[in-house]
Amino acid sequence: MDRDEWLAALSAQIGTEDIPMDDDAMHIVLDLARDAAHEVERPAAPLTAFLVGVAVGRGAALGAVAAQATELILSETGSAEPGPAAATEDGPAGV
Repeated sequence: MDRDEWLAALSAQIGTEDIPMDDDAMHIVLDLARDAAHEVERPAAPLTAFLVGVAVGRGAALGAVAAQATELILSETGSAEPGPAAATEDGPAGV
């Protein structure tokens, strides 16, 4: 099973088929998880992604929330280089 098959199966199982997970959304989430894992600690990656997902579920734009999270990661760790997750303020439509 590849990534796309997995995401389709998972979405069907948990009832999120109506939420688009396009390449832009995937890159935002993966970049955010990378930044959290490398700048904070590895367990922060899935937990950060979960909290960002909760915010998106409450109506926030994925890109904006990911940018806020990345900004916090960088300010807390003193890193000067934002990752690609902070590159956009607007998430993909519907995400």
